[in-house]
Amino acid sequence: MAKHVSVGLLGLGTVGSGVVKIIENHQDQLIHQVGCPVKIKKVLVRDLYKKREVQLDSSLLTTDVNEVIQDPDIDVVIEVMGGVEETRQYLLTALKNGKHVVTANKDLMALYGTELLAVASENGCDLFYEASVAGGIPILRSLVDGLASDRITKMMGIVNGTTNYILTKMSKYGRAYEEVLAEAQALGYAEADPTSDVEGLDAARKMAILARLGFSMNIDLQDVYVKGITGITEEDLNYSKRLGYTMKLIGMAHRDGEKVEVSVQPTLLPDSHPLASVNDEYNAVYVYGEAVGETMFYGPGAGSLPTATAVVSDLVAVMKNMRLGVNGRSAVMPQYNKKLKTNSEIFSKYFLRIHVKDQVGAFAKITSLFSERGVSFEKILQLPLKEKDLAEIVLVTHKASLKDYEEVLQQLRDLEVVAEVKSSYRVEGDGVL
Repeated sequence: MAKHVSVGLLGLGTVGSGVVKIIENHQDQLIHQVGCPVKIKKVLVRDLYKKREVQLDSSLLTTDVNEVIQDPDIDVVIEVMGGVEETRQYLLTALKNGKHVVTANKDLMALYGTELLAVASENGCDLFYEASVAGGIPILRSLVDGLASDRITKMMGIVNGTTNYILTKMSKYGRAYEEVLAEAQALGYAEADPTSDVEGLDAARKMAILARLGFSMNIDLQDVYVKGITGITEEDLNYSKRLGYTMKLIGMAHRDGEKVEVSVQPTLLPDSHPLASVNDEYNAVYVYGEAVGETMFYGPGAGSLPTATAVVSDLVAVMKNMRLGVNGRSAVMPQYNKKLKTNSEIFSKYFLRIHVKDQVGAFAKITSLFSERGVSFEKILQLPLKEKDLAEIVLVTHKASLKDYEEVLQQLRDLEVVAEVKSSYRVEGDGVL
């Protein structure tokens, strides 16, 4: 192995600055673990003169990506710049030039992970991406290494800190969505354009990556059902509490036999569930294995140093492989053909809130409609509304197929006694009442 490992860094923003800090401040640990120092040789930036969190010699900075991905002396390229199409080309070039790659780019890995891993393997290179899911939580390495001998049947968790922060403040303090979103943006938890977070797209990309690894199956982003949090109201949260539930944006990947389902959607969890107590910007992933049973991984899902820790841990893994001469052999191609569940094979409980005309026989018509599709009720609340001649019905069903439930919903909207279907959410487990 060389006297030192030379690193090229693509990006010097929040995470990139954290990577530089850890490499500079933890040299003794890096040398102890891998037997040689790590040196940052070149860093790609957009602006050479911008003031930054970390101070680097100006000779290390460049605006020309080729000074990183084409430099024969650079061993490892660390990508923390974001972006998809352009970044994909950079990393493909780096891999074809025999450079190992570490990335924190969930968007890229969700869309092109299979291609990039294949090219890495073809060129005898490592491609690691622990930081792409759940920041500083070592969930990917746990799936690939720690739980490698087990058969994973279910993964569910909170994998987006922005939405968890918003729902925590709305639920605990009764604050309005718009107010909390603005606060999250001011604190740096949410982007100026929060669409990717609040519409569930960020979480969906992470769940595609988790499902691909956990189930050894080529799960694509378009295979993930996605529903965000923008429609959640104060009333929804209050009724959830009354029934003994906490609302969270939950990523779910579930395997039954050969078939899988993957989704991201607001979900009611019993207050006693471990995920219900994961608050603010924290992430947590619950993993169910046939042998190990239930395990939970918890920690900060974002931030400069937590995410940078995952990046540098991947760098250490690359360096250990270099020392052993086994680079490019860690990627395992998917074992199973993709088989997705149909809506008639997906079963869950559901929370439903509807406004109905307050007249004799209205509830009987509604229950009859549910009964025809074999969907029964576990919990029911019926309350008067301020609006004249309207009542509100809040119910939680027993487990039903998604196909039957969606047909009931459609028929409810067409029912003369139903004024409006206000909200509908998935339910995991049992609340109270």
